[in-house]
Order: sequence, then structure tokens, then C-alpha cells
Amino acid sequence: MPHLNDSTRGRLLFGGDYNPEQWPEETWHEDIRLMKDAGVNSVTLGVFSWSKLEPEPGAREFGWLDTLMDLMHGNGIGVVLATPTASPPPWLGRLHPQTLPRDADGHVEHWGGRQHFSHSSAVYRRHAAEITEALAARYGGHPALTMWHINNEYCTVDHGDEAAARFRVWLRRRYGTLDALNTAWGTAFWSQHHDTWDSVIPPRRVHYLHNPTQVLDFRRFTSDMLLECCTAERDIVRRYTPHIPVTSNFMPLWIGQDGWRWAEEEDVVSVDLYPDPRDPLGAQYGALVQDLTRSQARGPWMLMEQAAGPVNWRGVNHPKPRGLNRLWSLQAVARGADAVCYFQWRQSRQGAEKFHSGMVSHAGEQGRTFQEVKRTGADLRRLAEVTGTRIAADIAILHDWHAWWAGEQQARPSRRAGLEGVLRAWHRALWEAGLTTDFAHPEHDLGGYRVVVVPQLYLLTDAAIENLLGFVRAGGTLVSGFLTGVADEDDRVRPGGMDARLRELFGIRVLHEWWPLEAGESTECDGFRGTLWSEEIEAADDVTETVPYRGGELDGLPALLRRDRAWYLSTLPEPDALRALLARIAADAGVRPVLDGLPPAVEAVRRGELLFVLNHGREPVTVPVPGRHHDLLTGTTVTDGVRLDRYGVAVLRP
Repeated sequence: MPHLNDSTRGRLLFGGDYNPEQWPEETWHEDIRLMKDAGVNSVTLGVFSWSKLEPEPGAREFGWLDTLMDLMHGNGIGVVLATPTASPPPWLGRLHPQTLPRDADGHVEHWGGRQHFSHSSAVYRRHAAEITEALAARYGGHPALTMWHINNEYCTVDHGDEAAARFRVWLRRRYGTLDALNTAWGTAFWSQHHDTWDSVIPPRRVHYLHNPTQVLDFRRFTSDMLLECCTAERDIVRRYTPHIPVTSNFMPLWIGQDGWRWAEEEDVVSVDLYPDPRDPLGAQYGALVQDLTRSQARGPWMLMEQAAGPVNWRGVNHPKPRGLNRLWSLQAVARGADAVCYFQWRQSRQGAEKFHSGMVSHAGEQGRTFQEVKRTGADLRRLAEVTGTRIAADIAILHDWHAWWAGEQQARPSRRAGLEGVLRAWHRALWEAGLTTDFAHPEHDLGGYRVVVVPQLYLLTDAAIENLLGFVRAGGTLVSGFLTGVADEDDRVRPGGMDARLRELFGIRVLHEWWPLEAGESTECDGFRGTLWSEEIEAADDVTETVPYRGGELDGLPALLRRDRAWYLSTLPEPDALRALLARIAADAGVRPVLDGLPPAVEAVRRGELLFVLNHGREPVTVPVPGRHHDLLTGTTVTDGVRLDRYGVAVLRP
């Protein structure tokens, strides 16, 4: 099976989305000159080019793309060629309105934006297959082609009639009978019993609350339908080019796709990543997405999109301060990326994204953005030896999209205690402690880890629970947050409010009540303050350790408890306390930070034999690094420490 390293061939890929159809042909030659100046060795072509390639039904206009493919090859720049199916041309929706998606209110989403397609439409799928086949037949043998890019940021949701019909087919395959579906969905509640498959519909607008398992299954169905679209196009291009890797770019920490399942269908796992440059935790969010993507890829991955400067969708869109673009690009490499790319190459002058930055901004080649892009390109050339190397982690964070989907239901104890925020808090604690983490599915083999942490997994299958029990029995350390193991795969609350096997594992005799906290509210515990959530728990007699709540209704009851190597937190400690706790647990399990004594805002990651040291602060720092090392970025030797300027980076070889 082809993979990313087949395309990189001992070099880090550097470039981005190129949309030359927006520019006159004379600009293309200027772009080539600037790409070579910046060290660009890869461009993505055709992502939003369906109207250009097929201006009317059945027409094929490939001359402009022929020219560009030849230009790229002649100048040593590889092409990631996209299927343009994320944005169908207006004629498709006009002639075939059934290809347009409908929202939960029945409103049609028309052309004029993007992603205006129904994943369930047979007509859309046929036309998408035809344009994909035409591209594969024409360019499969072109020497510029290095990778296929299927569609773009799959995210369409459709509640229309054709989607409803496919939903019923999907449910028949899942459950077999209406009785099984009624049992799984708990339709005895509110008189929702289905006596015929024809009454089963997507979760359209209702008077009050939706059936939560219906919503859960519709999320599963939507992810599967989008994946069917993706793999159909993938299979077409693979027939022509079995040696060329295929990808489709994820959005960062996106709830709409089962990322574990999708990653299994890709040769290259890629992601688009846009932290807010004004967010003080932007680097931590970037690290989380990078760790998750690397874990989905089980090795090197591709940063398909990032911004060279400001984006255009936030209420206020801030540019990146000097040096931040380079820092975040090298952070991605440190955490396993073998490709660093942008949306887009040249900033558009028209259209909805004309205020979204490009590698070449409106200021042109003299602008600060392009000059920083050039520096980043030079840095990546110096780091070519890192290509294909791996990152070792002794800690795994468990994450599952099905648990996320189920936990986001409308009627729940607290809408403040969602999975994403809790996940980010736990990853932040480990990141700030200097501890490298992988992500894993709760049913994955966990035998290679010393510590497994579960920030929150509301839904756990029986197989996942047995996997956690087996991990602890084999000598691993398990740390779990609240609202874990509450429901089974049908979102049926388990007896006792938490699976009995987990309660025994953690030393919980009875979980009496959940006590969610209001915004700004906290609860005192011995040695720390808890936020977001608390629980009325009665501990078993044989627990190894407890930390009690102090004051209020829960006074004296355990906020934290441990039974041997299994820890349970019934609240979310404030950041410093959570970091200290997880660092202590990791140390007890024999897991140490990459570097001891890191100054605040400094990150250290070891990839292969190279040590990346990154300063996310605005002030210069000196970082202790025992021994003599060669800095690949400066070509100098450093002894027992390295000085980093604001947003500075060192890449050290022993």
C-alpha cells in the first residue's frame, strides 16, 4: 500500500493549495519563480475546479490543467491532484435539485457556497465518479502526480428524502429487524414505537427533544455515507494509479466523522489546522490535533492546510506575529508531520476567502508573510533527515467519536461538561508537564503504554471496558475522568449510572448523584479546587487513596479515588492541579518528561533521535539540555543548554 513517505522520498513536502484558475496565465510563471524561491516542492491542484473542468454537463476542459501539470513537472514541483467534488458546478444543482442537501427544517442548501451536495444522492455520486474517472484516466501517468486528494473537508449533513431512504437501509443493516431498532432506540419512551420502516426518518425538526439514539445513529450514518463517497472516488483513482497514495483532509478535532474508521481507509492521513494566533493555548491546541492525527496515521502524517497569516471566519481575524508561522510549522514536524502545507499559495483577490491569507499575500513577494514562508522552506530543507521517523510515547489518551456523539445529546446533566473541553484540559495538563502522548481508540491494543488516560468517554462498549480492565490487570496505570462508562453503545444508561466493572475497578461502591457546577462555580477539595463537575460517590472499603471534597453537600466524600493502579477523578481540577496530579501519576509509572526543568511556554519533543525544543513565549529563554548537541537549523554546536529567541526553535542531534 502506498503511503506518505513514497511521496516525500527523503524530503519534507512544502507547499499548499494552488488555485491558478483565479489568475491569468502570465501569473502562473511568476508563481513558479516564487515557489522555487521559497523552496516549494508540492502544490495541490483542482480542489475547487469542477466548473472549470466541466463547464457544462459532459464537457471536458483539461487544456489549462495540462499546462499546469507540465509546468510543475518541468520545475521539479510535485502535484497533489484533487478530485473537485466538494463544490459541484451550479448546473448540477439546477438540473438535478435532488443533489442538493436539506437541513433539519427541510430547507435546501443551494449552490453559491461550497459543500452543496447530498452524500446520499445517486445522481451526485454518478457525476462525482465521472469527473474523477476522467481525471484519473488523463493524469494517472503524468510524472508530476505524487498524491491524490479526494474532495475537501467532508462535512455535509443531509436530512432530505433520499438521505432518509438510505438511512433506513443503513439501519436495516445495523439492526436487522424493527424490533431490534425499537429496543435500541428505546421507543417505548414517548410513544415512539415504529411499526413500519417507512416511519423511520432522520432527526428533523421536532416540537421538543429528539430521541438521542436516533440522533446518535444519524451521526454514525452521516459519517458512513460521507466515507462511501470518499472511498468510491478513492477506488477509481487507485485502479489507474495503485502506486500513488490517496488522502482526504480532516478538519481539526471535527465531530462529524469517525476519524479512526476514516483513517483506516486512507494511505495518508492529513489535517487542516488553524489555531487562533491570539489564543494563549493555541500551541497546545495545535499539539493536540497533531498528536491525534499522528495516532490516526500510526506514523508520519500531512499538514494539508494552515494559514500563513490571518483567516477570514472569526469575528476578528488577527495576523500571525513575526515568527509564529515558522514556529507552528516546525511544531507540526516535531509531532510527526512529513508535509507542511497551506491554504493557499496566492491570496485571492475575489470570492469569499479574499481576506484569508496566502503564502503570497496581497503585499506580494516583499511582504513579511512571503519572507517568513521562505525562511520556513529553508528550515524544512535542513530537516530532511527527519522524514519517516517516529515518535515514541508511553502515555495514550483515549478518544472515540461515538462517545463524543452520544455525549452531545440535547438533554444531559450539563452542557458545559462536553467532551471537547474536557479533552483539551487533560491534554493541556500532559503537554505542559512535558509528557508526550499518543491517542488511541478504547478498543485498540494498549499494551505498549505505561499510562492510559480517559478524560471522558460517556459511551463505552463492553469490548472497550474489557480492554481497560485487561490493561490494568497487565500492570498498566489507568486514569479516568468523570462521565465515563455511563452508557452502552445504544446510549442506554448502565445500571448504577456507571458500568459495574468500572466501579469495581476504581473502588466506587455507589455513584449516588451527578452534581454539575455552574459557570464560575467551583468546589473545594483537599489540596486543589475542582471545576465544571462533581459527584456524590461512596467509596469501597478497599480503596488505596482518596482526596475528599471540603464543604457543601459533598463534604468528606471522595473527589478523587484510587484503587491500586486505577484512578478516578469526579471533578476537573484547575489546570495547575491537574498537571501536577498527572505528572505524579506518570512518574510513579516510570514515565518522565522529554526534558526536565523546562521553562514555562517551552515545549520539547523527541522525534527519532532528534530533539525539538520550541519556545512559545514572546521572551527569549535558555533551556537546559545536558550534553553536546548539533543544531540542524543553525549549524552550530550547543553544550548543556540552548538559547531560544521569541518563538525560537532548535532541532538538536546528539
